[in-house]
Amino acid sequence: MYAHLELFALRQVVIVPARIGISGACTYPVRTREPTGVVEFDRDAHPTVGDVFAVWGRRLSQRRLLSFRGRVRAYVNGVRWGRDVRNIPLRRHAEIVLEVGGFVPPHSTFLFGPGR
Repeated sequence: MYAHLELFALRQVVIVPARIGISGACTYPVRTREPTGVVEFDRDAHPTVGDVFAVWGRRLSQRRLLSFRGRVRAYVNGVRWGRDVRNIPLRRHAEIVLEVGGFVPPHSTFLFGPGR
């Protein structure tokens, strides 16, 4: 299954890199294959955005996005998420936007390619 994760810091796009959660032939329950923000996850898993950052080895909290400090705002399918950003569930075809240091109008959808 797939969700899309967009990151913005200081009103600039932050690339979600390829190969998060992929090491040789081993894969984690959450992973990226390309630097597009598309996160792949196992159907029987119940992963969260926090799981992506944990596997990536990067910081995420209410006041920190990677190395950027400030209030982290989150949107799911264009709707403001008012709880802990780490607890946002990854659901099939969800469009998740995280921003810190300025507002960027969040997308409400993402066009997933064929077979996704």
